[in-house]
Amino acid sequence: MKNIKKFDLEGKKVIIRCDLNVPMSNGVITNDFRIIKSLETIKYAVSKNAKVIILSHLGRIKKEEDKAKNSLKPVAKRLGELLGRKVLFAGETRGRHTKALVRNLKDGEILMLENTRYEDLDGNKESNCDMELAKYWASLGDIFIDDAFGAAHRKAASNYGIAKLLPNGIGMLMDKEIKMLSKVLKTPETPFVVILGGSKVSDKITLTEELVKKADYLLITGAMAFTFLKAAGFNIGDSLYEKEYVEYCVELLSEYSDKIILPIDIVLADDMSKPKEIITKFVNEIPEGYIGLDMGPSTLKVFKQYLEDAKTIFWNGPAGYFENPDFALGTEKLAQIITNTKATTIAGGGDTAAALSAMGYADKFSHVSTGGGASTEYLEGKTLPALEVLNEKNS
Repeated sequence: MKNIKKFDLEGKKVIIRCDLNVPMSNGVITNDFRIIKSLETIKYAVSKNAKVIILSHLGRIKKEEDKAKNSLKPVAKRLGELLGRKVLFAGETRGRHTKALVRNLKDGEILMLENTRYEDLDGNKESNCDMELAKYWASLGDIFIDDAFGAAHRKAASNYGIAKLLPNGIGMLMDKEIKMLSKVLKTPETPFVVILGGSKVSDKITLTEELVKKADYLLITGAMAFTFLKAAGFNIGDSLYEKEYVEYCVELLSEYSDKIILPIDIVLADDMSKPKEIITKFVNEIPEGYIGLDMGPSTLKVFKQYLEDAKTIFWNGPAGYFENPDFALGTEKLAQIITNTKATTIAGGGDTAAALSAMGYADKFSHVSTGGGASTEYLEGKTLPALEVLNEKNS
C-alpha cells in the first residue's frame, strides 16, 4: 500500500475517505475523537496544495427520517474549527451542485460531501458497493486516499469501489493503524499482556483464540468475565453470562490455566439502571439478587502486577458498565495503570476507544484504534476488503 506522502498532490483533486462516524445527540457531536484522528492526513494534503474532497459515512440510513439526524454538516463545521479554515459542504452525495463545487475548488481548499450512506435509501448502493455510484465519486478526483480504518472491513462504494478505479494509497491514520495492530498480531515485545473485556464471550471467540496463543497473560474483565467465572464454578448472582459458552470457557481455562487471569472481586448492584445498593464482594461471596457491573479494587491490584512488567499491552473491551459513573472506576483506574507503564500500549474496540476518549486517556496510549469491528477482524487474521483492494490496485 502506497502512503499519501509518495504522491505528488500539487493541484490534484484528492478524494480522502475518512471515518467521521462520530456520536451525535440532537445534531451535536458528543465525541470528536475520530475527527481529531483524521486531521493529520487532511492537513498534509492541504499543505501540498491538493484540492481535498472528503467522503465519510455517519450512522445507518434505513428510512428517509434517518437523514436529518445523520447529516455530516455538523461534522464539516467541527472539522473546520479544528483545522482553523473553512470546510465547504456539498449538502448532497452527488449532483450538479457537487460537480460545480468540485470544479471550482482551489488548491488547498476542502470540500466535504454529504453522508455516503444517504445512498443506501436507494437499494443500499453505498453499502453494497454499487460500481456506478463508485464511478461517479471516482470521477470527482485524480487520486484516492483511504484513511478510514474503521470502515476497512466494509466493501462499500466509497472505499472498495473508488479504490478499484483510481490511483490509490493510504493516509497517515490508516498507516499507523496497520503498523500498530500488526505489532500486536505479529511481533509484540514480551512480556505481552492482553486485556479482554466488554459484554460477550461470543463476540470475541476468534480474537481470544488468536491472542491467547501469543500473549504471556490474558486478563479477563467486563461482563464477559462472568461466563468465565461461571465456568470456574463460582456463583455469579444475577450477573449476565452466556450459558451456551460456559463449556467453551471451561476448555479455555483448562488449556491456558497458566495464562488466563480472572477477577477476584466485583462491584455489584441490586439494579443495573437505578441501583439502590452498590456493594463490592470477592467472587466466592457474590449474593443472589445482585448483578456484577465493574471490577473491584483487589482485582485492579492483581492486574497491576501483570501490567507493570509488560513490554506490550493490548486492551479490548471496558472493565465495566462505564456509561454509568457508578461503574466507570474500574475502566478509569485500569487506564491509569496502563498509561503509567513503560510498555507499548494499544487499545482497540469502539467502546474502549469511547471510554478512553471520554476519560481523557486516549492521547496517553501509544495508539487507540479508531476501528471497532475492523480492528477486531484484523487481529483475528481476517482479510479486510478495503485493504485488499488497495494492495490489488498497486500490485
